[in-house]
Amino acid sequence: MSSAKAGTGPTDAHGRDRAAPALAGPREWAALAVLVLPVILISVDSTVLGFAVPALSEDLRPTAGQLLWIVDVYGFILAGLLVTMGSLGDRIGRRRLLMIGSAAFGAASLIAAFSPTAETLIIARALLGLAGASLMPSTLSLLRNIFLDARQRLLAIAIWASGFSGGAALGPILGGWLLEHFSWGSVFLINLPVMVLILVLVPLLVRESRNPEAGRLDLLSAVLSMAAMLPAVYGIKKLATEGFGVVPIASLAVGFGLGYLFVRRQRQLDDPLIDVDLFRHRVFSVAVATNLMIVFSLVSSLFFLTQYLQLVLGVSPMRAGLVLVPGLVLSVLAGLVAVRLSRRLSLAAVIGGSLLTTASGFAVLVLAPESGVTTGVVTVALGFSLISTGAGFAETLTNGAIMSAAPPQRAGAASAISETAYELGAALGVAVLGSVLTASYRSQLTGVEDVPAEAVDAARETLGGAANAAADLGGGAGDALMGAARSAFTDGMHLTSVIAVVIVLAAATQVWVLLRGLGNPAVDASPEPSAPGDGNGPDAAGAPDAAGAPGAGALAGAPDGAGPAGSTPAAGSASGAPDHGGR
Repeated sequence: MSSAKAGTGPTDAHGRDRAAPALAGPREWAALAVLVLPVILISVDSTVLGFAVPALSEDLRPTAGQLLWIVDVYGFILAGLLVTMGSLGDRIGRRRLLMIGSAAFGAASLIAAFSPTAETLIIARALLGLAGASLMPSTLSLLRNIFLDARQRLLAIAIWASGFSGGAALGPILGGWLLEHFSWGSVFLINLPVMVLILVLVPLLVRESRNPEAGRLDLLSAVLSMAAMLPAVYGIKKLATEGFGVVPIASLAVGFGLGYLFVRRQRQLDDPLIDVDLFRHRVFSVAVATNLMIVFSLVSSLFFLTQYLQLVLGVSPMRAGLVLVPGLVLSVLAGLVAVRLSRRLSLAAVIGGSLLTTASGFAVLVLAPESGVTTGVVTVALGFSLISTGAGFAETLTNGAIMSAAPPQRAGAASAISETAYELGAALGVAVLGSVLTASYRSQLTGVEDVPAEAVDAARETLGGAANAAADLGGGAGDALMGAARSAFTDGMHLTSVIAVVIVLAAATQVWVLLRGLGNPAVDASPEPSAPGDGNGPDAAGAPDAAGAPGAGALAGAPDGAGPAGSTPAAGSASGAPDHGGR
């Protein structure tokens, strides 16, 4: 399997020699190319939908609440099920789960493309989230068991993460062209060719891997994880739009209460969905939190910038997509550059600087004007470029640190935690900052001179609704209503950007304080210094080769039993990830 055999390499914290892991060969890199396809697909799907919001608003005429659910129900369902699906992949086979999810994603895309009502589209997006939950942890956990060398794995993760940015860059261009020539449903039909490629190429290039020692899937834990996620997120949405009240507070209380029961149950099970002790590893927990924060800010910016470009500045969908492309391309490049920087700088320095760059991008967006196409476009392009560049640097290293901290046989569960943070951040970014933007927009659009109250009420639902109401009125009244709506939306975007600056700076401070002096665990195997028994030492869940046996870390997840030179079949199968019959 491997193109190079490993010899005697580094030593562990106890001074014992450890065999270096085998290096990946041509088949492994070809498998990486295939595993990036689902990442690109999901990224295209999310950015394309953002550009379709104006067309959706005109055709389906959703309420403000329905529009937010259309955008973020996918992320909520996906985030709620990622942990379950990641653990399921460890048990039934990660490649098998990827194939099942791909077929289901294609079917749900068909339903979404031909949805006749907003309610139907919300259901279709929920089904897409259900299918998507099986895609993401499968791809990342397969990478963890394909690339055993830490430096090769970080490069593979950088390429994998660049699929998000590459798909996001392709989405606006492809989506803009589709929306100018076809109906909004076409943005979902583009998923089908990619699904076909995945279903054909994955069995040919990707070997199956699983954890043969995993126990039965605990259904009660699966129910609790989902039951905790939805009321908590619903409560946050209601709190942002309606302020303090019985419903949002009760929803949050129920969500947090069920979350506590979920964590408590995981500690009692021999085979939990999540190894909660991983969070005792400081690098792991900080990397997960940073993933959530950076995606929280990035996705929220896409939500309001696409509307600002099209409905405030009057830019066409195709040109609006092109405005965002430079930032998304820079995100791809930043992820690859991060691999080289990680060899020279600490994790705290690279991620902290990345978050500072992202915060400066949101600060630029505070200056976005409500009129003036050239100035507005330049401001958006510069601000979004800074946001995306910072995100590209941070995501590569946070995902690398998460996967390096997890033992290979728990790769599915660990990758699910990483993806849960990613998707929950994306969903919360739209829910929280999107709700703040909506609340600000509504509070400022209270009345327009010479415009009927019913038209103003329709305009207060969404900016797309304001465009429809203004078009129905026509003349000076329509222009006045649309002008007031543009002003209210721009002011709301400024407020949202200020909040995002504060959130990202808080994440940067956390990184600098908690990761200072720990080196770069994303590329080296050195455990973080700590006192015995605190979960951060050599025997912690996150430290490589926790058992201390020679080569244990490399062998635990080697697909098809490939390991360092001289290993025996028994050693290769001891920890389990390979499935010899799953080629």
